[in-house]
Amino acid sequence: MTQLNSKYHTVILGGGHNGLVAANYLAKAGKKVLVLEKNDYLGGATTSQKAFPDYEASLSRYSYLVSLFPNELFAELGMKINLLPRRIASYTPYFHNSHQGLLISNAEESVSHQSILDLGYGESEWQGYQHILQQQTTFAELVWDSFLQPLKAKSDFEKQFKEAGQSELWRAFVEEPIGHFIEKYVQSDILRGILMTDAKIGAYTSAYDESLLQNRTFLYHVVGNKTGEWRVPEGGMGNVARQLAENAERRGAALYTNASIKSIHTGDTHHQLEIEVGGKSYEIKAEYILSNASETVLQRLMGEPPTAATPQDEGTAFKINMLLARLPKLKDQKVRPEDAFAGTFHINQSYGQMERTFAEAAAGNIPTVAAGEIYCHTLTDTSILSPELREKGFHTLTYFGIDFPHRLFTADNKVAKQEVVDRFLAGINDYLAEPIEDCFARDAQGNLCLEAKSALDLEQELNLPLGNIFHNALSWFYAEDESAVGTWGVETPHERIYVCGSSAKRGGAVSGIPGRNAARKVLG
Repeated sequence: MTQLNSKYHTVILGGGHNGLVAANYLAKAGKKVLVLEKNDYLGGATTSQKAFPDYEASLSRYSYLVSLFPNELFAELGMKINLLPRRIASYTPYFHNSHQGLLISNAEESVSHQSILDLGYGESEWQGYQHILQQQTTFAELVWDSFLQPLKAKSDFEKQFKEAGQSELWRAFVEEPIGHFIEKYVQSDILRGILMTDAKIGAYTSAYDESLLQNRTFLYHVVGNKTGEWRVPEGGMGNVARQLAENAERRGAALYTNASIKSIHTGDTHHQLEIEVGGKSYEIKAEYILSNASETVLQRLMGEPPTAATPQDEGTAFKINMLLARLPKLKDQKVRPEDAFAGTFHINQSYGQMERTFAEAAAGNIPTVAAGEIYCHTLTDTSILSPELREKGFHTLTYFGIDFPHRLFTADNKVAKQEVVDRFLAGINDYLAEPIEDCFARDAQGNLCLEAKSALDLEQELNLPLGNIFHNALSWFYAEDESAVGTWGVETPHERIYVCGSSAKRGGAVSGIPGRNAARKVLG
């Protein structure tokens, strides 16, 4: 670790992936850069950790898949990240006279076709689904490149869509609740639910939310690199953060963990920061400050009143990380567990079920049935397990629950979390031929290798306001007012202080986009 100096060109608050991306670009340009991270590790939510100390398994503890990280960034920063495709897109178990499941394959279209026909709505259901996928791709092709450019006016995009003969697509995705579009083209409650999931993951919203938060969330899940495909980072999410950190240091950036910022005072030529590193206090000066922290954290450090949160800013994610000694068998005997868990395993996420879970949460109650999706890293990439665990057939699972807003956990986080865990276990067991509890690895005390994290935990551990994994409600991809046209979406009211994290416009998810855009702003 380099010695701490008294003056830097740029100080970056927070060592999450976006801060590290910005550090790389600035250090590559020859700037003197300091990154300050409050935790004892770099990467923020893009970390891999041994969640269960008795086992050599490195879990992507918070974020786990990559879609929005532009290919250009990997090339520009010289990163060698192998993003592995999943051969199965999703599996959704359901009961209709018998236990069945909707299996969407990334490798065999005939499998997906037949599985959709089995829903009982005929060939039109398959054609409707294909139309939606094609429309997603068209939309992505029209907007994706703009994410790495200054913000354009909404009217410019609307004109672009009109000239491309896609005015109807613009209305469906940007002007009207996305629920109308989904309901127009597919009829099955199960298939509608799979599509609607992209509009709800990480956001407290519903199909007909007048704020259109569901539309913004949907778009962020389908436009990445013009394909919207979510891939598995080989070596776990921590491999992304590790390479970013190593490259930043190699380029000359100074990275400090266990570093806390006490205050920021603005100046004409340099800003002053009061920080604490390793129990010692320092005063340092910086020409530029980039904040990878949330807007509320930056405001607190500057002694400003926080911006009031809106209902759309509330976090609603619920994570359960698991280590299994083996995959459980399914009641649906047509599908092998190795196929069902290879993609996204949807639990109780039909369209109607998610409307009910949202209504229950809005009424202040933990949803009766836990809706969510399960992801298995190790069916695509076994490198996160030790050779011994691989040989024994161990697997990691992550459950991402929806409609569990922050407010449900403030009274008694421990009790509320256990209630959600119990409902998740009961929910998945409805579709399994054996209790999933029998498949868990157990620690030295005999406890299930399971950890649960509510939105309140995410707020406390990662400084995410109200536990929102996007920091706040996702923005549109265009300038939302006239004054923002031509900006990078990273600006603050203060000269030479910019946002480089998820609070920036077009921030959110693992993308590196706000980090790169903030660096572009600094470098002119």
